[in-house]
Amino acid sequence: MSNVKLSPSLPTANPAAWLGVMGGGQLGRMFAQAAQSMGYQVAVLEPSGDCPAGQVAQRLVNAAYEDAAGLDALAAQCVAVTTEFENVPADSLSRLAQAVFVAPNAHGVSVAQDRIAEKSFFVSCAPKSGVLPAPHKVIASLEDIEAIADDLLPGILKTVRMGYDGKGQVRVKTREEVRAAFEGMGQVTCLLEKMLPLAYEVSVLTARGADGASVVYPIAENVHRDGILFTTTVPGPNVSADSARKAQDAAQAIVAELGYVGVLCIEFFVLADGTLVVNEMAPRPHNSGHYTIDACVTSQFAQQVRAMAKLPLGDVRQHSPAVMLNILGDVWFDGESESEPAWDKIVALPGACLHLYGKDDPRPGRKMGHITFVAPTLAEARQQLAAACAILGIAP
Repeated sequence: MSNVKLSPSLPTANPAAWLGVMGGGQLGRMFAQAAQSMGYQVAVLEPSGDCPAGQVAQRLVNAAYEDAAGLDALAAQCVAVTTEFENVPADSLSRLAQAVFVAPNAHGVSVAQDRIAEKSFFVSCAPKSGVLPAPHKVIASLEDIEAIADDLLPGILKTVRMGYDGKGQVRVKTREEVRAAFEGMGQVTCLLEKMLPLAYEVSVLTARGADGASVVYPIAENVHRDGILFTTTVPGPNVSADSARKAQDAAQAIVAELGYVGVLCIEFFVLADGTLVVNEMAPRPHNSGHYTIDACVTSQFAQQVRAMAKLPLGDVRQHSPAVMLNILGDVWFDGESESEPAWDKIVALPGACLHLYGKDDPRPGRKMGHITFVAPTLAEARQQLAAACAILGIAP
C-alpha cells in the first residue's frame, strides 16, 4: 500500500497521492478531473476497457467490481477510495476498507442499494429529519398483493434493487395491475409506493466530512421525462423559502444519522399542500448536482475529493443562477439517420457550458453529456435553455 498518508496539508505533496474510484462512468470521469485539478492522481476500477473515467484517469484497473485481485491492486495504489454509483457491491467496499479509507463506507451504500432498507432508514430518521417517505408496502409474493390496503393504490411498483432512471418501475392502479407487473418483473421482491399529489420534485445535495462537519447546497428543482432527469433549475422557481429550509435541514439530519462521509444527494417530493416527502438517496455525486461545476464555488466532485481526502469541505455558495439540461443519445438521431449535434451553435449561446462524457455510442435514452446555462438572472438562463432545445430538436 502507498505510504502517502491522508492529511490536512496541501494535496500536491511529492509524491502525489492517489485516489481511487469504483466505477468508470461519467461521474467517475468528472471526479477524476476534479481530483487531478487539486493535485491528485486517480485510479479507476471498472470491468469495461473503454469507459469515460478510464479515458482521463492515470490508471485503469480493468477488473470486475467483485474481483479480489483488482480490489487489492486499487487498495495498494491509493490512499482513499470512493464510488461513482450505488450498485458497487458493499462487500467490495468492505474489503477495500481493510486497507484504505473508503468514503462513503459500505453501510451507507448498502442502505441506498435496497429500497426496503432505505425506506426503513428514512422512517427511523423522521424524529430528527421531520420528514417521512410515501406510504409503502413490501411485495415479495402473490399473497402480499391480496393484502394491499385500498388506500395504497394507485401506486408505483418498484424493484427493491438495481432500479434507476425509471427502470424497474411500473405505475399500477389496481391489484390486478400490481399482479401483472410483479409477474412481469419475475416476481423479484418489490416495493409498492402510494402515488401522491406531487407539485414538484427537489434534490438536496449535501456533503459530510470525516470530522462530522456538513454543508448543503442550494435546492435544485428537477423535471423528469420518461423517468430520466431532463432539467435541473437552481434556484428552483417554485421552491419557497420554508420548503428549502425544511429540505436542507432534513438532508443534514439524514446524512448525520447515516454517519456518512462524502457527497450524498437526497430527492424529495413537495406535495400540492406543501408537505415534504423524502423519496430516495444516492450515495455519490448526482446528475442534478452537475450545475455546481459551473455555478458554485466548489463543485460536487471537488467536494467529494475533499471529503475522502479528509480536507476541509468547500464553499457551497452559488455565484450564478443556472439551468442544467441532460443530453441524451436521442439528439444524434433525426429519423433513422445519425449525425453529430450542432455543438458550434450550442457553445455560441451566452452562458452555455458544454460537458460531453466521451461515449462513442449514442443511443436513445443514454446520457451522453449535459449543458449548464449560467446567467445573471434565472430568466436569462432559461431563455438560453429554450434556444438550445430548439437547436437540438428537443421539445422545450
